Amino acid sequence: MTEVDHVFYPWSAQATLNPVPIVGAEGSWFWDDTGKRYLDFSSQLVNVNIGHQHPDLIAAIVEQAQKLTTISPTVGNEARSELARLIVERAPGELNRILFTTGGAEAVEHAVRLARSYTGRTKMLSAYRSYHGGTGVAIGLTGEPRRWGAEPTNVDVVRFFGPYPYRSPWGTTTPEEETAAALSHLRQVIELEGPQHIAGLIMETVVGTNGILVPPPGYLAGVRALCDEFGIVYIADEVMAGFGRVGEWFAVQAFGVEPDIITFAKGVNSGYVPLGGVLMAERIAQRYDNTVYPGGLTYAGHPLACAVGVASIGVFEREGILDHVRSVGADVLGKGLRELASRHPSVGEVRGIGFFWALELVRDPHTREPLVPFAASGAAAEPMAKVTAAAKERGLWPFNIANRFQIAPPLPTSADELRLGLEIIDEVLEVADAYVGAV
Repeated sequence: MTEVDHVFYPWSAQATLNPVPIVGAEGSWFWDDTGKRYLDFSSQLVNVNIGHQHPDLIAAIVEQAQKLTTISPTVGNEARSELARLIVERAPGELNRILFTTGGAEAVEHAVRLARSYTGRTKMLSAYRSYHGGTGVAIGLTGEPRRWGAEPTNVDVVRFFGPYPYRSPWGTTTPEEETAAALSHLRQVIELEGPQHIAGLIMETVVGTNGILVPPPGYLAGVRALCDEFGIVYIADEVMAGFGRVGEWFAVQAFGVEPDIITFAKGVNSGYVPLGGVLMAERIAQRYDNTVYPGGLTYAGHPLACAVGVASIGVFEREGILDHVRSVGADVLGKGLRELASRHPSVGEVRGIGFFWALELVRDPHTREPLVPFAASGAAAEPMAKVTAAAKERGLWPFNIANRFQIAPPLPTSADELRLGLEIIDEVLEVADAYVGAV
């Protein structure tokens, strides 16, 4: 008997599965039942921000379990209250209250519910290049192909194009032109859809699964201004980009903007125990001071999960994680990836920030034809499958999607470990280079 006999895997054709049996992990590494070690350049699903098996986080679970393993979210709890305080103290501007959930998709569900209730409107704006979660509203907001199999979703959503300078839908030639074109497009969408009907706009601060797309200068400030002008709730989805991934507590802080709501999960406690949340402005929370909020979750703000979150923030500060991500992310990862790109014709673009990077792989650097077509599957996806397999064979576990070699290591990963990963990527890119110019 194998695990696949009884486990139904998400986002997978079950008959094709042959999962690697992982038996242990530590720091930035994990290993299988044969002892083969993998350098984790994915943080699993971009959630193990503090790394595997951190002793302080494990100790927090044990200590909390010995004190109180679980309790209803309808009563007070020390770990939950303390984590809320710590998060709010590190949040931008007027973001002051937290509705805890057990993950990112649930956080998105409740953020949308709050936006609709607060405004009395129904429509939501979401980008085509986005992923917001696998539950009902969240998958309905998602723009990328994973929503196709779940449709119709019955979510009142209107999609727009976010900035993507390398493949600009407007043919721009500079980041500044891309910002202006993207904001003009967004304004037109809002006007055509009727701003009086639009409750909220949800956007990943740095687009994650769909390409590690860092917003060009001025774009997020322009989005904030449009939302203010039309009375739209601005929801920043930071399920991936939050809690140190870009070198800030929240990614919006790297761009000097303050949303009305932030959704978070993953890195808040490195996924040691499921946890997410909706961080909202006080004016939105006050809507429910004398009105019952229509929602809740049995495991919202679970004591074990919150205790790990408290411990994680302590680790961030004691170990200087944010400074490490900012400095090493630029000087080692960013610099090293650009050096690789100069030697490999298959690399069309390098982009990223902090510990969040992507190499966009192409067949032709001049025409920018992607290594594999959009939403490729089967034989069409084979080139990228070979690239990913080559990385894993060499002991590197990347976060590859579509035609992109994506990189998101645990945040304490050392400069030497990052250089080792870059050496492996250098070898792996030869696999992609073989397709350049191939007929």
